[in-house]
Amino acid sequence: MNGRDLVRSVKMVGSVRGLRTVCFSWRRRNADARALPRRGAERARVPGLVVGAEPGPGGGVVRFARSELRVRVAVGGAVFWGWDGAEPLPSYALAGAGPEPDPRAELEPDKDGGWQVVSERLTVAVSRHGAVELRTPGGVVLRRELPPRWWEPVAGDAARWVQRSEVPADARFFGLGGRASGPRLRDGVYRLWNTDPGGSFGPGDDPLYLTMPVQLVVSDAGTHLVFHDNSWSGRVTLREGEEGAGSGHDRPGMCEVRMDGGPLRCWVMAGTPARVLQSWTALTGAPALPPSWALGPQHARWGFGSEQEVRRVVAGYRERGLPLSVLHLDIDHYDTHRVFTVDRERFPDLPGLAKELREDGVRLASIVDPAVKAEPGNAVFDSGRAVGGDGAFVRDARGRVVRGEVWPGECVYPDFTDPQVREWWGGLYEERLAQGFSGVWHDMNEPVSFAAFGEPTLPRSARHCLEGRGGDHREAHNVYGLAMARAGYEGLRRLRPEERPFLFSRSGWAGMQRYGGTWSGDVETSWPGLRASLALVLGLGLCGVPYSGPDVGGFGGSPSPELYLRWFQLGAYLPLFRTHAAIDAGRREPWEFGPRVLEHARAALEERERLRPYFVTLAQLARLTGAPYVRPLWWGAPGERALRECEDAFLLGDALLVAPVLERGADRRAVRLPRGRWYDTATGEVYEGPGQVLLDAPLSRVPVLARAGSVLPVRGADGGVELEVWAPAAGRSGGGLVVRDAGDGWERAEVERYTSRLVDGTVVVEREGEEGPVNGPVRVRGL
Repeated sequence: MNGRDLVRSVKMVGSVRGLRTVCFSWRRRNADARALPRRGAERARVPGLVVGAEPGPGGGVVRFARSELRVRVAVGGAVFWGWDGAEPLPSYALAGAGPEPDPRAELEPDKDGGWQVVSERLTVAVSRHGAVELRTPGGVVLRRELPPRWWEPVAGDAARWVQRSEVPADARFFGLGGRASGPRLRDGVYRLWNTDPGGSFGPGDDPLYLTMPVQLVVSDAGTHLVFHDNSWSGRVTLREGEEGAGSGHDRPGMCEVRMDGGPLRCWVMAGTPARVLQSWTALTGAPALPPSWALGPQHARWGFGSEQEVRRVVAGYRERGLPLSVLHLDIDHYDTHRVFTVDRERFPDLPGLAKELREDGVRLASIVDPAVKAEPGNAVFDSGRAVGGDGAFVRDARGRVVRGEVWPGECVYPDFTDPQVREWWGGLYEERLAQGFSGVWHDMNEPVSFAAFGEPTLPRSARHCLEGRGGDHREAHNVYGLAMARAGYEGLRRLRPEERPFLFSRSGWAGMQRYGGTWSGDVETSWPGLRASLALVLGLGLCGVPYSGPDVGGFGGSPSPELYLRWFQLGAYLPLFRTHAAIDAGRREPWEFGPRVLEHARAALEERERLRPYFVTLAQLARLTGAPYVRPLWWGAPGERALRECEDAFLLGDALLVAPVLERGADRRAVRLPRGRWYDTATGEVYEGPGQVLLDAPLSRVPVLARAGSVLPVRGADGGVELEVWAPAAGRSGGGLVVRDAGDGWERAEVERYTSRLVDGTVVVEREGEEGPVNGPVRVRGL
């Protein structure tokens, strides 16, 4: 802990607490110094030359002089390889037991003494020195993994390793979890260590709360996803390639993954972006389906303070005719910030308040932090000490419970990698449901202590169950938030099995989508912060987490009316649409920024509500196919290089292109169009892509274009669902998928498929599998 961190801690929590954090920081460092061996001298190792091979299910094992490599092609086309005996399991990322090996894939000799496994979508070629080359069925190289290198401490401990890779010169990198500088990841170093930046963050801050060793690489040769299944601390260095001019040579792109320990194992899947994400979610689990009310507008503030203030805010929405679906209570509603409690003075009848709001169409969601106040008499602390043989809380290498300083004061941390602890913690949500809450959001779960901004909260030597295997915090840190989300989600399912849980979490890891979504965290209130908000949502969607969104308006500081409105307009087209602010950052209600902002915010809210059936469809399709709601412009045409460079617009599903305003004072903006015909939904103007157009972006709206031929469900004037059809071009056809809202339970979704075509100047819309006119209202636009 350096001097700057100490000053920041003192400012945040006061001098007494701030000074106490110093003790926790020194205690943490001393614990690691005692328990973790010094690395000292190390032996470097490479695989060496190939000495033999043994076929096996879906591939086989290639043996080298100093290592061995297992290659396995799974049913569905995903490829796994692991060095030094690494297997797909155990893994926090995989859903269940993982896919079965493909019996058609066999290990066979390759040229120059190497070996290869040929599958339907990829050929995996292993050189005699240990390089691994991934080729398309046509023989084009997507990626080349150079022989890895390990450094093994002579005195014993985990071996660190490095894996360098080459990709085509034109390739672009995306992913790695939530990155404020994205969505395209330019040359630089990206750390793999979930971190609270200790204040509001902007595009230059890295790492943030949710990191993943998941890369999506897009090039002319094709699209592929690479996942290094290792939860240890690490860093990824990326360098984009450069194509040679004239007769010059191409310089390939480079990726270097360095991990401080853990297995060297990897999954790769290739194909179109849609197929890659479908394979990824088949491997790591389908995204949890949020209740339909969680797709509406939401409002939060740290500092509501009382039932009266909550009612005042909700009444403000209702009096002005503004829709509101969810209201979130932050830590200030707890009794002295202790989790699973209520301040009875400020909230004397929370269940009654929740019932009153629910009858008015507004649900309550509660913040839940993992830190438990270490105080005898605190029901959560006392019940946690009785879990299992040693209690629920993380201990250090000497068996003492680890403590830190968080909002309630001196706190302890549940070990969510222990199944018994997850079951105990999930049962605690019964108190939240009894208070009338309909959903939860997990915060501070990297985890955080005020002594440790940018550092591990728990000692790296702290012991964790890790599903019975045992290990330390170096392996458990990055999956802590993921395991907490699992505990909460499974607990809510047990307690209220007839309803789908609503849960989103600030921290997580690969596979996070199984339990819910995430949000941006404490993004700074600035125009760069607005741009970072879009980058985070796009990047997380490409890592398999489709439900996310920012703190609209930024978390800290007071946005100008223009900045707030532009953020609000962006948020209206993102999956999680939530305003939120710090306790000292002013209000975020639309009417607080003047009548002009209120008028334009009302239009954004009304459009969000009109599109609610479309968001319901996108949520269902994300669960079925893994496709994110919010997609980069290159999603349907990854081979178009100009689209790979575009980071300031996005596709909402297949039908809409949204071009938010991300710069101060802009009332026009350039928009890059994918191939095809596009309609400006506000003016009806027609544009042909590919190409770039200049569109009006007055303060009242942002440019939104509809793809010709699209069929999408919207809310009609009577409140029911109607089909909005944008006229296809002459000689072309279109269509769309529709999934209707079947309630907030577990009813099986029915996917309706529609086609549209232009016949003698008339748009004909048909539902596949049915004859005759479409049942229900249809509105044609664009003729």
